[in-house]
Amino acid sequence: MQQTTALLVNLRRIIRLYDKMLRPVCDHYGLAPIEATIISFLFNNPEKDTAADIVDLRMLSKSNVSLAVESLIQKSLLQRRQDKEDRRRIHLSLTSQAAPITREIESTRERFRKLIYKGFTEEEKQLFILFNDRIAENTKSAEEGDCYHE
Repeated sequence: MQQTTALLVNLRRIIRLYDKMLRPVCDHYGLAPIEATIISFLFNNPEKDTAADIVDLRMLSKSNVSLAVESLIQKSLLQRRQDKEDRRRIHLSLTSQAAPITREIESTRERFRKLIYKGFTEEEKQLFILFNDRIAENTKSAEEGDCYHE
């Protein structure tokens, strides 16, 4: 298989595995996958607590995030509060009712990491993280600079 094709197939396979592993959590709590993603994001990134942060950093559509945030508020898993300095800015935070969900999501993430790093030495894991970070930087730089034709 060509190197580019293999990379793209593997990326999709990794995402599909994670989504499959997360599905029981979503089913148990009646969550859409994007709702679980938002809960996980807010739990792991408490300093990035606006819908715009979620859209930008998780690369999700604004309308999907907006609908999921409203649904999570209706389910009493999320609350919003206005910024004291900029009233247009709305901060999101998880409620205590989200705690069991975050525990299950974190447990699922840990099982996922163990599966994908199975057979890796600690040094290999660190190298993979380094290479992955570099690929992410290159990808972001290419997107921002429109370097698709180089």
